[in-house]
Amino acid sequence: MNLANKLAILGCGASMCCNVWSGEIKHLPEPAITGGMPLMDAINARASGRLYDKTKPVDDQTLSEILWVAWGVNTQGKRTIPTARNGQNMKLYMLTPTGTWLYNGAKNCLEKVNDKNLIPLTNTQEFVNDAPVHLLFVAKDDKWGRCHVGSAYQNVYLYATSKGLATVIRGLIDADALTAELGLTDGERVIAHQTVGWPER
Repeated sequence: MNLANKLAILGCGASMCCNVWSGEIKHLPEPAITGGMPLMDAINARASGRLYDKTKPVDDQTLSEILWVAWGVNTQGKRTIPTARNGQNMKLYMLTPTGTWLYNGAKNCLEKVNDKNLIPLTNTQEFVNDAPVHLLFVAKDDKWGRCHVGSAYQNVYLYATSKGLATVIRGLIDADALTAELGLTDGERVIAHQTVGWPER
C-alpha cells in the first residue's frame, strides 16, 4: 500500500503529506493548545453524535488534538487527565482498517502494534462504519481504571464540541475479543470505544 493510501485511511488530507512516516511510527503535528470555545459553552453544548460525514476525513492536526486532549502530556509535564495516585496506567489505541495503533503522548506519535482490522469487533451499530476515527480505551478493570477512561472520553467530548465534531462513547463492543486480540495482561482490559468524525450535514 502506498503512502497516499495509508494517509487516506488514517483520515489525512493531501495537504498533510508532509507528516513523517518512519517504519511503524506515525509522527503527529504539535497540538494547538490555546483558543477554542469557552469551557462553559462547550459543557452546555456537549452532546453525543452518531451521524458522520463519510466524505470528510479528519486531518492530522485535528487527530493530534483529539489524542492529546484524551491522553496527552501538557506543558507542565502532566497528563491532560487526572489519574488516581498518579498511576497513569491507561492506554489509548486507535483502530484503522489496516492496523491498530498505540498513542504515545510523551512523544506525540502513534506506534503500530499490529496489522489487524479490529473495527468489526466494535461495529454492533451501523453508524460505526461511517466514523473516520476509532478510539479504544484500555485500563485496569477496576473503579479507578474506569474513572480514568471517563475523564479521557469527556475531554474528547468537550474538544469535539468546541471543534464542531461529532462523537459518542460506546460500550456495545466485544470487549473480551478486543482484549484478547491486543494481548492485554496484568488486569488490563478494553473498557470503551469512542467514534469521532465530522457530523453529517
